[in-house]
Amino acid sequence: MRAPSRMQAVQSPVIPVVAELIRQAPGTISLGQGVVYYGPPPEAIGQIACFLAEPENHKYKTVQGISSLVEGLGTKLKLENGIPVNSSNALVVTAGGNLAFMNAVLAIADPGDEIILQTPYYFNHEMAIVMAGCRPVLVATDENYQLQPEAIRKAITPSTRAVVTISPNNPTGAVYPEAALREVNDLCRAQGIYHISDEAYEYFTYDGALHFSPASMDGSASHTISLFSLSKAYGFASWRIGYMVIPEHLLVSVKKIQDTLLICPPVISQYAAIGAIEAGFEYCREKLRSIVEVRAILLNELKSLRHFCSIPPADGAFYFLLRLETRRKPMELVERLVREFGVAVIPGTAFGLDQGCYLRVAYGALEKGTAAEGIGRLARGLKSIIEA
Repeated sequence: MRAPSRMQAVQSPVIPVVAELIRQAPGTISLGQGVVYYGPPPEAIGQIACFLAEPENHKYKTVQGISSLVEGLGTKLKLENGIPVNSSNALVVTAGGNLAFMNAVLAIADPGDEIILQTPYYFNHEMAIVMAGCRPVLVATDENYQLQPEAIRKAITPSTRAVVTISPNNPTGAVYPEAALREVNDLCRAQGIYHISDEAYEYFTYDGALHFSPASMDGSASHTISLFSLSKAYGFASWRIGYMVIPEHLLVSVKKIQDTLLICPPVISQYAAIGAIEAGFEYCREKLRSIVEVRAILLNELKSLRHFCSIPPADGAFYFLLRLETRRKPMELVERLVREFGVAVIPGTAFGLDQGCYLRVAYGALEKGTAAEGIGRLARGLKSIIEA
């Protein structure tokens, strides 16, 4: 049978590869996958009984999301993000942030069109663009993983349909300043293209860094697509609930796409999401204390590696992207760290970094004690391998 070239061009996700390495090395502590250590709030679990009490909930529901959740998210967006949901835009509940991104790509682009990603990029974004038959155009961030608006401007061609930004960022942990995001959004408006703003880590900021939503800007509604997720802040990873705010003129297309791929977001998960929104940001804020402590442990431990390891400022999400001075290949380091030291991280090659040696370390998934042990293993392993 003929293998389709389109799917052959899509990179294989690295997370399952590393997961298999971990499976083969029992006792490995993972600093790899980007999830949080906690689960949903009690208010979310409490909503399951409400779901079960209504037999009609076992049938299909509206493509866009059940009205009570849509209303709750609309209130949250207005109060926390400064994004009004009105006649110029639309809110769509999705099965996670990745589906929201795929909805956006399919709604705005034809095969062969270009979408600009910042490198290092989030690998599922790059995969979705290729899967849709479009071309990812890669624009490097600076030495601190910050946006370079002028480089973005130069990368725009007649085939460009959108510029993607992620802030706080996966995989770097960088938080983009409001001024830079405003500049990119204004550029997109002037060029007649979309600004896709991924804000899945909006609540995860540190050391005074502030999150900014470009869709809060006056005049941004017609060209800004904002993506959000409950996976991180509310420990909702497997529940698959995200949402997107899109220009009103894209709603018909997005509903066609979502009806085909999904029909409707899982209704039981939508009920749980209502409870999560009721619990609010305070639930995440309380859990952040532990993540902040783990972050401090990691930063302190990595100081001992500074003669061959540098970490640009990372004031958001729960990642550090280590830049290592070594001739060893990133995947070689990943494999040896798992086999010899019982700790797992993700190679920078998964995020489009083909030159040099980079490793992404995720620090949100573990309780403090386990995280400290894993961080210690990582430091010992890197010293042993790189200094050998």
